[in-house]
Amino acid sequence: MKPPVSRRYFLAGVPLAATALADTPSRKPVILGGSKAHPDAFPAWPVFDQTEERALLDTLRSGKWYRGNGQMVNQFEQAYAQLTGAKYCLATANGTSALSTSLNALGVEPGDEVVVPPYTFIATINVVLRQHALPVFVDTDPETFQMDDHKIEAAISPRTTAIIPVHLGGNTCDLDAILPIGARHGIPVLEDACQAHLTEWRGRKVGGFGQAGCFSFQASKNLNSGEGGAVLCNDEDLRERCYAFHNNGTGLKPSGPSFTYSSTGANFRMTEFQAALLLAQMTRIEAQARIRTENARYLTSMLQEIPGIAPARMYDGCTRNAYHLYMFRYDKTRFHDAPRSVFLKALSAEGIPAASGYTPLNTQPFLKNALSSRGYKRLFPEKVLAEWGERTRCPRNDRLCEEAVWFTQTMLLAPRSGMDQIADAIRKIQANASSLPKA
Repeated sequence: MKPPVSRRYFLAGVPLAATALADTPSRKPVILGGSKAHPDAFPAWPVFDQTEERALLDTLRSGKWYRGNGQMVNQFEQAYAQLTGAKYCLATANGTSALSTSLNALGVEPGDEVVVPPYTFIATINVVLRQHALPVFVDTDPETFQMDDHKIEAAISPRTTAIIPVHLGGNTCDLDAILPIGARHGIPVLEDACQAHLTEWRGRKVGGFGQAGCFSFQASKNLNSGEGGAVLCNDEDLRERCYAFHNNGTGLKPSGPSFTYSSTGANFRMTEFQAALLLAQMTRIEAQARIRTENARYLTSMLQEIPGIAPARMYDGCTRNAYHLYMFRYDKTRFHDAPRSVFLKALSAEGIPAASGYTPLNTQPFLKNALSSRGYKRLFPEKVLAEWGERTRCPRNDRLCEEAVWFTQTMLLAPRSGMDQIADAIRKIQANASSLPKA
């Protein structure tokens, strides 16, 4: 009696079996004259109804549009702190200002160094440069798309004053490894959780593990007010410093009569309208997160069986992935060397939008321009700047940037049939890969 054929074994043979199906239009990619795997549109974003309309109109009619005389920002801060399990939440104008507020409150100054990943949105790096500090890049773990914790200690120097791990795409960094490194060296860990709403590490929401955690509510995010951000922390003094910085130097605790200031600062305050939208959007966030999780798990069960497709792995401590992005690596050698650009084009033709993701931040021209500026030459020894390029090489991240493919969180809100259609499209593309154009 022959043993049963496993799904993996069957799919590995798809390119050979495809020859018999070559003249079947339903099994050809659209790019080769077939029919679409996903003919319908994926869900639109944002999702809203009368809940948001009432929230905005009530705020409008109140005449209290500024957190100084309204209550919506205060209510949102309390609600988000409760949702995440943090002691304190400070709402800000956006995620970038949340990061900037935190770095200032943590005491990162010109001439310092900050450990950062190269695979992230540019805001993570821009806030370091705005402090006139030196970003020191740590290579990526390509299996998870996260900062490689094994390489962090080698990046630390006497100048290091912060470590910023990014919970990229709703997945998590390995906090069990990163937090002890910060503790051993007396360096604060600032969690960039801008893409990680409801993400959990060992059953606790991220953002509250390090000295501070930052979130973004920008238009693409899973919790969305167009723009907006938040800082989480569990230390009252840090919260006071954050509040003062985001409020032009005026803290919650008065330091004197009006127009006296406790610190330098900026105006990074959230508006009452943003907070009202967020409170309305929070009524849906849990249900939407469950749909994304269920669809992502189902999609992964199919994609991990396709040779050459490697969905991002989660560390054991990640008990909930928010799936702001669904990320995987594409190995062109299993697709007859069809370039990733061709694979993305073929997916798009199937009605499945996909992106190639980030480019290596550590090699971008804006960094060389910053480090060669007059200010940086005054702040850092010539030897430090000269060795920076070699010190921050990230070869595994370079490779990841050539292989990465992203689906956005809205695609995971589709019916389960949409996940079947995504997997079917990739199988069709692979089965006909030898006929795909090479550019």
